Amino acid sequence: MYTRRVRLSDRSEFAWIERIRRRVARAKPSRNVALGIGDDAALLRLRPGEQVVVSTDAFVEDVHFRFDNEAPRTIGRRAVVAALSDLAAMGARPLGCIGSVAAPPSLSQARFDGLMGGVVDEAQRLGAPLVGGNLTRARELSLHVTALGAVAVGQALTRTGTRAGDRVFVTGVLGIAALERALAERGDGRVRWVPEPRLGPGRKLALLSATVACLDVSDGLESDLAHLLPDGLALPLDPARLPLPRGYRTRCARLGLDPDTLALTGGEDYELLFVIRGPRPTPEALSRRLGLPVTELGRIERARGPATRTQARPGGWRHF
Repeated sequence: MYTRRVRLSDRSEFAWIERIRRRVARAKPSRNVALGIGDDAALLRLRPGEQVVVSTDAFVEDVHFRFDNEAPRTIGRRAVVAALSDLAAMGARPLGCIGSVAAPPSLSQARFDGLMGGVVDEAQRLGAPLVGGNLTRARELSLHVTALGAVAVGQALTRTGTRAGDRVFVTGVLGIAALERALAERGDGRVRWVPEPRLGPGRKLALLSATVACLDVSDGLESDLAHLLPDGLALPLDPARLPLPRGYRTRCARLGLDPDTLALTGGEDYELLFVIRGPRPTPEALSRRLGLPVTELGRIERARGPATRTQARPGGWRHF
């Protein structure tokens, strides 16, 4: 017997919002939230001496994801990670997040529930529960997540302040997300990898006096590195230093992909790229402090001669 799929157009927006609210209500309450979903705005608690940290990311169908390549739940989880990774880069602790959906009326209940289930569950797991949002009609599907966090006054990490002689490091490994997307585009599996935003390590870096600057690797290492280098400075990148997953080069070779280019430009790693001033701490000490592998990429130099690829037009994700 044929059963027609339920679509957004079959219910009011308030019914769908209530569906989200009930799912959020099943989770354990957060001490950061004084008032969550159900009013005109949410109320979040700050500690004395803290500043609010706010960042937002958009996930647009056929730009950032395709349902043919990954499950709705994975898309929702990745959208939350992208937003919360910006909090990690600032050394902030998460407070909550806001999720807004613009969708065509034909979107099925299964896809809607999958998307929002991924958002709600991932946000809760990472200590940034969903506290509000919006639902509206649109010609194409897009999911917008705004991350809200807090950091002690004067302690936020930024992208500025680097100078010649500073050392550059990156956490974790690079290229997993880019390789999965490449495989999915070829019809060889689906995107399942959801990176971990480095929220804890980010807060630890903010407490380290030697930390000069920090950002997350979202658009690709090469592109994001350019944000840390003022005019006149450069970082010679040795591909041999790139932290790659085990078996990565072999898998890339089988697909006819250049592993170094993919790792440098693929993006969505959401590792922390940060700058340390002085000879200490060592990569080993940083690994112990942050609780994950840390790789030193090199030392910032004064640029000599013509601009390098990284300085002139870095590779990586570009919207326009």
